[in-house]
Amino acid sequence: MDTIFYAAIGVFLITYILIISEKVHRSVIAGVGAVLMILLGILTQEEAIEGVDFNTIGLLVGMMIIVGIAKNSGLFQAVAIWAAQRGKGDPVRIFLFLGIITALFSAFLDNVTTVLLIVPVIFVIAHNLRINPIPYLFGTIIFSNVGGAATLIGDPPNILIGSAAGLSFNDFLFNLGPVIVLLLVVTGGMFFFKYRNDLCCTDEAKEKIMRFRAQEAITDVPLLRRSLAVIALVVVGFFTHSVTHLEGATIALAGAGLLLLLTLHEPDEYLRDIEWTTIFFFMGLFVLVAGLEQVGAVRMLAEWFLRVTGGNPFSTGMAILWGSAVLSAIVDNIPFVATMIPLVKEIGVLTGMATAPLWWALALGADIGGNFTIVGASANVVVKGMAEKDGYQIGFWDYMKTAVPVTVISLIVITAYIAVRYF
Repeated sequence: MDTIFYAAIGVFLITYILIISEKVHRSVIAGVGAVLMILLGILTQEEAIEGVDFNTIGLLVGMMIIVGIAKNSGLFQAVAIWAAQRGKGDPVRIFLFLGIITALFSAFLDNVTTVLLIVPVIFVIAHNLRINPIPYLFGTIIFSNVGGAATLIGDPPNILIGSAAGLSFNDFLFNLGPVIVLLLVVTGGMFFFKYRNDLCCTDEAKEKIMRFRAQEAITDVPLLRRSLAVIALVVVGFFTHSVTHLEGATIALAGAGLLLLLTLHEPDEYLRDIEWTTIFFFMGLFVLVAGLEQVGAVRMLAEWFLRVTGGNPFSTGMAILWGSAVLSAIVDNIPFVATMIPLVKEIGVLTGMATAPLWWALALGADIGGNFTIVGASANVVVKGMAEKDGYQIGFWDYMKTAVPVTVISLIVITAYIAVRYF
């Protein structure tokens, strides 16, 4: 093995460790690592650019613009208030309704955006009901990660997997949708039995909630109508991918462009709302992984992995599922999945086995495994930060007492689902 091989491994490992440490912003570290891959001669600039998956980048940018515009209409806050009213002011019912709404939002928006929209409403509801919002916050984290696993656009790891494996919106919905619905029922049931005696309030408090008006949350009716129309068109575009053969990036960017035109407003503020740090983080990760592929490190790792599992498709799938879940509890699932994608591809090349079940195992393991700890996914960290600003502390172990049993049961359900459906 030559110097270039060890240089690539060294750059990748140091970058990954620094990302995990969170001492420096992950976008900066990923960018520096990507540049080092070029400066050290591991990749040429052209090879680095070729390693970036612009379908993933375009899909993320397009959806960020659409959500950034639509949220200014008050749409998402109005839906959350409507859910509280449908619960008749009862804390347990409100919890379950908000859980369903959170899961649905997360299936079509990214998880971070979902929790940013839902958590402020939770504080308003909890304060009016005079109850502790912590169970609601735990539920928001877990329901957002579970709901986001159902679709191509629901969670960043799914976007990465879908683009790399050529999987469509319908592929994700058809293969993961059934088990996600089952997980929502199981998760809702476990939360109900754990917190049903803690979520109690007076009749007077319930009446306060019933006086809320969802319509009052709508701040711009014309923008609401335009946003709903464009979101509907984008969703139809995702569903009809097999007919139109349009990639996710094209559909999302077309929707973003149309909504920008319909707002008849300067685009600067909407473009500023794009999470550019996330976009550049993704680009840096793509280049880092391309460097590992270039020197043959991914192939070596795949060969070792197959020796451990004996090349058995079921054993390989289960190792990916549970391994992804455990590791996603420790590190952010986005860089982990970016690293695993070429590994799964190489396993398919070396063995000739069908890789579809492996992709679903990777997606479910990474998405659901993020529920294990308060640092397991970006949405978890965001909720913790928002809670602290409102005066509530979410302890690492306090969160795990609730999250670990729910996550373990969820993974057992997923294991049975994959075994029955694919093996």
